Amino acid sequence: MTIIRVLIADDQEMVRGAFRMILDSQPDMEVVAEAADGATAVELARSLRPDVCLLDIRMPELDGLEATRLLAGPAVPQPFKVIVATTFDLDEYVYRALRNGACGFLLKDGSPTLLTEAVRAAAAGGSLISPTITVRLLRHMASPEPDRNGRPAAEHRAPARLSEPLTERELDVIRRVARGRTNEEVAAELYVTLSTVKTHLGNVQRKLSARNRVEIAAWAWENGLV
Repeated sequence: MTIIRVLIADDQEMVRGAFRMILDSQPDMEVVAEAADGATAVELARSLRPDVCLLDIRMPELDGLEATRLLAGPAVPQPFKVIVATTFDLDEYVYRALRNGACGFLLKDGSPTLLTEAVRAAAAGGSLISPTITVRLLRHMASPEPDRNGRPAAEHRAPARLSEPLTERELDVIRRVARGRTNEEVAAELYVTLSTVKTHLGNVQRKLSARNRVEIAAWAWENGLV
């Protein structure tokens, strides 16, 4: 069994302890480090190279959003798998976390099962966003209305970075991913095998220059496919 090595960063010792208890109880997970601030988290991550980094947003020294950018941002040659876990589900926090390279966004009041699923998804190259904010987030990214800071929606919109045309079947897969379907659910709805869905997603990811299924879903919403 491959063990998923996890780093936890949160300024509250009680939260770190709860996360450690949940993750260490899983047979395929091990918490290898804890940090009480963002700067220490970045330093430990670069030193230990954990499989997944679980970061809070509001931390001293360096907040989780900036730490995410330093560990998983577009300029990082070997980006880490980062999940942001927070008490606050503000749209701007979610947006910045994902644009800074996070592959998951969870609320701390979510279930332990959701936490472990998010860690496994991140380690496998996937992504998971708390179900309570997924659709709202994607609609917000596609909305023509200004955000809460008065900035036009155009600042949020990613360019349509198509390197080559998408096939009709790939578009079918994209629409379902944008609605939050898992690979297994997509396969069942399209009457194809799981490996076929993974092949389509790989092609889509390459054509869109997307790093994960979150960016694929965001592209679908931004371009009116959903």
